[in-house]
This record gives sequence, structure tokens and C-alpha cells, in this order.
Amino acid sequence: MFNRILIANRGEIARRIIRTCQKMNIDTVAVYSDADSEAKHVYEATEAIRIGPPPAVESYLNIEQVLTAARRTGVDAVHPGYGFLSENADFARAVIAEGLGWIGPAPKAIELMGDKAKAKQVATAAGVPVASSISVPLVDADVALAHGRRVGFPLMIKPSAGGGGIGMGVARDEAEFEQAWTTAASRSRMLFPDSTILLEQYTQRARHVEVQVLGLNNGRVIAIGERDCSVQRRHQKVVEECPSPGIDERTRAAMSEAAVTLATRVGYRGAGTVEFLYDRESAQYTFLEMNTRLQVEHPVTEAVYGIDLVEAQIRISAGETSPGFDPATLEPRGHAVELRIYAEDPATFFPSPGKISGWTEPRGDIRVDAGFGEGDVVTRYYDPLLAKVCVWASGRSEAVEKAATAIADFTIEGPKSNLQFLEEVVRSPEFISGDYGTSIVEELRLKSVS
Repeated sequence: MFNRILIANRGEIARRIIRTCQKMNIDTVAVYSDADSEAKHVYEATEAIRIGPPPAVESYLNIEQVLTAARRTGVDAVHPGYGFLSENADFARAVIAEGLGWIGPAPKAIELMGDKAKAKQVATAAGVPVASSISVPLVDADVALAHGRRVGFPLMIKPSAGGGGIGMGVARDEAEFEQAWTTAASRSRMLFPDSTILLEQYTQRARHVEVQVLGLNNGRVIAIGERDCSVQRRHQKVVEECPSPGIDERTRAAMSEAAVTLATRVGYRGAGTVEFLYDRESAQYTFLEMNTRLQVEHPVTEAVYGIDLVEAQIRISAGETSPGFDPATLEPRGHAVELRIYAEDPATFFPSPGKISGWTEPRGDIRVDAGFGEGDVVTRYYDPLLAKVCVWASGRSEAVEKAATAIADFTIEGPKSNLQFLEEVVRSPEFISGDYGTSIVEELRLKSVS
């Protein structure tokens, strides 16, 4: 087992990893930029080390700076969290070349599945249903439109190497194509090593359902249920629940089998997520992408299955045969809902940086994974995720009501936040019914205007 782990991340996920390491009696090293010198994860780790100025490209995305921190602090493993370098195969290789444990899948698996276009090729070869799509290099919008016509409208346009909804856009017809293409192309050029754009058939009445997989050291891959991530704004998830209320047992079993088949094909080890779009009208699903890392929404799976996915990641990467639980005894119990709290203007969803002058978390049997608190400053340099609230109950209706109450009891003063927006979503008849899709936020906004 590892003795000392460097966490190449910040905020709530860094604190989340620290908690599990403390439980396992593993020392932790936090890294921080100048903007995060007073952050909570800095003080909770065994040791903390500065890695650069505020811009992420000069700190959290700077591979050499992170490796230098690892050398100086004598760690024997690195956990990347999610975002930043977590799906960077070159970083994984560099960590391994240093003789350190990499708490994630093999670099080759990251290369194959972290790129949306390559992942679709693997899925097709494995017999997993895939939506019609085409990969297009950065070209003139008119040339790209010709490729888009071959796939057919409506189209989802997104950076092939991207994640987290960055640069994604929908063109429902040719008139909307140029704007969506320009946005995806500019984000791809600025933020990702591969600037290829994926043009994909868009399912308008869809659910976004993902399967949690875990690759064990004996070569076996297991599926640990699914999560519904259909509540999205700007193609980024804000509310997740486990299990999904929108699929039947046959579909659930088929998705899980497809996810295991895909992960097994690339020799996957550790925690990962296989994402699908489920067409509510045809009741068919298609492969969307695979995230070769821990997901932001992993707490709902932990709540329903009673496991610690970070502990499983660490044990698998350390070479242990057991992930910390017996896969044969895994059974879902109850229902969990997670809500992501952002420092953002709820009217525009634009970030709202500033100093937090007041912070009161809900009390009771509620899990709050937070990166901030009263007195902290939300900067413009990073994702404005403040915290996640995760609730569990024996049934879905009880869990939804518990989530609504918890978010109503959460108060944040200073920066604007999406607290009221989240409460409106989970109290809406559409969400309560469980019969909703990825367009629910737009539908609720239109409903409020009318």
C-alpha cells in the first residue's frame, strides 16, 4: 500500500481524496497555486507545496511543476482527481516514468477512450451501439457544414478531446451551424492538445445515463450501477441521481453489459464511467463517451452501494486483489441525489467570483463535499464549483424531497450562486415525475417566462 500520495488537484475533490487517505492512514501532499494558498485542501493535507502562479496552465496543468513537487515531497503515488491532468496520457506516462504509482487507468486506455472519436471506433468494433458521427479537423465553417450534412441535422458539435461540456453546442439546422462550429473550434484550439471536432447525430428527447465501471487487477471489469445526469445547463451536469428513474431493467442490464464489454476490450483498470444517450421515444441507447477517471457525481453511487470509490482506486493502483469490498455482494439500496452548487449568476449561468461572506450548510444526514467556506475567495481562474450536496433515502420521492430541503437550507452570501435554481429544478413537477430529459432546464426556463 502507498504511504504518501500527491493529489494533483484542488478544491472539493482534493479534500475528498484527503478524507479517504486519512481513513487509510496514508499521508497526503496537496499542491496549490498562488490563488489557492489559503484554500482548505492546503491545510488539510499532511504537507502542501506551491506549484506556480494562478493560471492553470502555469500550475495545475504544468506537468513538470507537478512532478517536481512529487520529487521534493517524497511521495510514492499520484492521484489526479478529475479535470486538469486526470485524462492526460502524457502525464500518466510521466508519473509512471518517475517510478511512482499512477492512481488511474493505463496511459494507453486513456488515449483510446479519452478521445471521443477514438472511443467511438473502439465501441463500434466491440459491437456497442454508436450514434452516427464524423471527425473533422479545424477547417472553414462552410467545409465543415458539408461534413455535417452527411451526418444529418440536428447535430451535436464538440471538441473530440474535450470534456465537461466545454465547447459543446447543438445546431438544429444549417442556420445554427456556423455559431456552434466557431465555438467548438475556438475552445478546441485553445484548450485541448487535439483540435479535432466531432459532429454527432443529436438526440433531442434523450436521457444522459452513465454506468460506473471498475477494472480489477485480475482482469475482470465490473459495473456498479448507473447514474442519470440529464439535468444540464450549457451541456454541463448540475443534478445527478442513482439509479436512473428513466430506464427499465432490460435497458439497465444491456447498458451495464455494453460498458463492461467496452472497458474490458481496452484492458481497463481502476474507476471509469461509460456514458450513453437514451432515446426516450425509440427506447434505444447509443454510446456517448468514456471518462477515464473519477466522476464529479461519484457520491451518489457510493451512497447507493455503500462503497468508497476513491479507496477502490487506491487499492487497485497499489496492486491489491480486493478493491475494499466484495464485488459479489454489491446490491443497490435506496436512492441518491446530488446537486452541484456553483458560484454563478442563475440568470445567465456565467461565473460569479468574489469573497464568500456567509456560508451555512444544511444539517442532518446529508453529505456535503465542499471546496469553500466563509471567508474564502472564488477566483476567476478555475471552475466555479463550490460544493456538492448528496442525499440518500430509501425511495426516490423521499430522496428528492430531502434534496430540495437540503438545498433550501444551504445559504451562501457574497458571490451569486445557483442555489435557488437547483431548488426550482428538484421541486418542479417534471423532475419529481422522473420523466425528463436533457432539455429539462431549457423547458423550465421557457415555462417560467411564459
